[in-house]
Amino acid sequence: MFVRITTDPTHRPNSLRDLGMTSGLNPAVSLSEFSYKKGTEIYGEKEPADYVYQVKTGAVRSYKLLSDGRRQIGAFHLAGDIFGLENSDSHRFTAEAIVDTTVRLIRRQTLKLVADSDPVVANNLLSMTTNNLQHAEDHMLLLGRKTSLERVAAFILEMDQRLTGADVIALPMSRRDIADYLGLTLETVSRALSRLHEFGIIDFVGNTQRQIVLSDRRKLATIDLQG
Repeated sequence: MFVRITTDPTHRPNSLRDLGMTSGLNPAVSLSEFSYKKGTEIYGEKEPADYVYQVKTGAVRSYKLLSDGRRQIGAFHLAGDIFGLENSDSHRFTAEAIVDTTVRLIRRQTLKLVADSDPVVANNLLSMTTNNLQHAEDHMLLLGRKTSLERVAAFILEMDQRLTGADVIALPMSRRDIADYLGLTLETVSRALSRLHEFGIIDFVGNTQRQIVLSDRRKLATIDLQG
């Protein structure tokens, strides 16, 4: 399952600062880095949750396969995001690399031991858990109460906030991924994107149309707020 990309221990990260958990109390910890090819499973649903992960480069999707074969994507994890932090001993979702991806791993037990003695790390973990819960609640509202156009608008706004700083959003995920995240069909997502383009709200760069230009953020936000 894993392909180790760092063999020289002098180049391996060895502090929780590498996970964005800055604290002067942190002891050295053992972090590993692994690479995954596009479409490779990082961990499966119901597998032991022995590690916590962070995306270093690339992107990851977490999903469940429903009894009828449909796929529901629960979250996209982008560079810097920490995922796989469970409240049980097994994973509730399957995690898969969307593109060629590099992740950092830390043993869950190691992280727990550090958090027990370091209030900064404990607070960071609490914040992560709270943010994950808020995202799940927002996603549930999106799926249950918004129209297809509002869902797509909300998704673009989410990616704009997370892929910060540029007027062009380079999406790592496909339209099929977007559809499975928003609980829509591929055709419905394509129609919604076309309507936003017709409204002059977004534009596309390139043939794949994965690069989206935000021409009118205010109007896009107005569509999202209708839900």
